[in-house]
Amino acid sequence: MFDDCQDIVKAVSADLGFKQRHHIGTVNSINWARLLAQVVYYFYGCFRATQGEGETVDFTVPSGNFGNICAGHVARMMGLPIGRLVAATNENDVLDEFFRTGRYRVRGSAETHETSSPSMDISKASNFERFVFDLVGRDAARTAALFGAGIARDGGFQVGADEFARIAGFGFASGKSTHADRLATIRDTWQRFGTLIDTHTADGLKVARQHRRAGVPMLVLETALPAKFAETIHEALGIEPPRPAALQGIEQLPKRVQPMPADAQRVKRYIAEHAGD
Repeated sequence: MFDDCQDIVKAVSADLGFKQRHHIGTVNSINWARLLAQVVYYFYGCFRATQGEGETVDFTVPSGNFGNICAGHVARMMGLPIGRLVAATNENDVLDEFFRTGRYRVRGSAETHETSSPSMDISKASNFERFVFDLVGRDAARTAALFGAGIARDGGFQVGADEFARIAGFGFASGKSTHADRLATIRDTWQRFGTLIDTHTADGLKVARQHRRAGVPMLVLETALPAKFAETIHEALGIEPPRPAALQGIEQLPKRVQPMPADAQRVKRYIAEHAGD
């Protein structure tokens, strides 16, 4: 599962000497630089959706690793007039459960569902610590205890009642979408607007409709191309989504795969043997 792979990436990145020796970097939502780049989306969207000062915008973001929506949180903390940040999850609803109950319960691989919006098939959201740090008053020791001993001992944690009450002040809300919801949303969006959306965006759009407020623009962040999820698009609409020219015939190209156990030391050894110094 994604969570197992992400644990390996974190373990490799934590070995600074190994990382420097083999010139290893990450371009994913663990990386703070990527999150900062995504902050720009929120400013751009807000400027496009408003006419002037005093107007508020809501955002709904398909969320698994909490990276993109964390960028929205940063933008809001910078003063951007975001009213609500709505996290849309799929069947892997760890984040939705937290925002509804204050309970963060990490699922193991056996409890993590393989879904038709696979980039959200995540049970340990890396960037979530960044928000919880703000939620608990920027208390680093408490944040470390929650994500360290709390998860190791109990498989998760429950924030205090006063901390849970602060969530609304940060503008966060959430919702959940299922495979049936995705099919219905893809079909409805195509039939009503002639717009083809991917499965993750469908999760976002479904949840966004539950949180719309009169007079407040709701922006849904599109996060992938429909072409990546042709099987589900065909199930919903009976058509094949168009592919970018660069991806035509990609199935016929050589595949390079090296199966190995989900073990950070094995992965590091493989890198050392094949990457060189």
